[in-house]
Amino acid sequence: MSYCKKSVYIWGEFMSKVLWKPGTMVYPLPAVMVTCGSFEKANIITVAWTGTICTDPAMTYISIRPERYSYEIIKETKEFVINLTTKDLAYATDWCGVRSGKDYDKFEECHLTKERANFVSCPLIKESPISIECQVVEMKELGSHTMFMAKVLGVNADETYFEESGRFAFEKANPITYSHGKYYTLGENIGKFGFSVKK
Repeated sequence: MSYCKKSVYIWGEFMSKVLWKPGTMVYPLPAVMVTCGSFEKANIITVAWTGTICTDPAMTYISIRPERYSYEIIKETKEFVINLTTKDLAYATDWCGVRSGKDYDKFEECHLTKERANFVSCPLIKESPISIECQVVEMKELGSHTMFMAKVLGVNADETYFEESGRFAFEKANPITYSHGKYYTLGENIGKFGFSVKK
């Protein structure tokens, strides 16, 4: 790998940084299992290229390589479900990312349970604490990946993680993240939004 080393003067000190070629370095990311297809013939693809587009209207996205089996399914049906993952789902999350739905029934192989969705034909994963039903509104071919931008039709949350206050305590489900080819659980809570200016 070619790189360029340079020193930057910040706050009275020289900080050394290595300049790499352009790349995807926004980590960590959520590792999610995306379901697609019909309830009877469903597939699961694991993706990390996913996130929020806007809150009103609620929109999200996933980016998939055209050669992936799920690509044509989602392109045709214009719908999918983002299922958030946990430490208990780490094995299935990885397995569904390295095996193709052309060759395997991933629900069966990973002992996952299908649940009927409210707005889309593809199933939810029962073992996931959060399943987000999505309808594709736009596709953008961007190079190695195509971005499927989608409207959120509904969010299905496991009642196990609701507190008496009504807050959904997602951290209690032990969610996992993905960074540079590895999976991690969340660490210590070091603050909340606005703590830096709270008096």
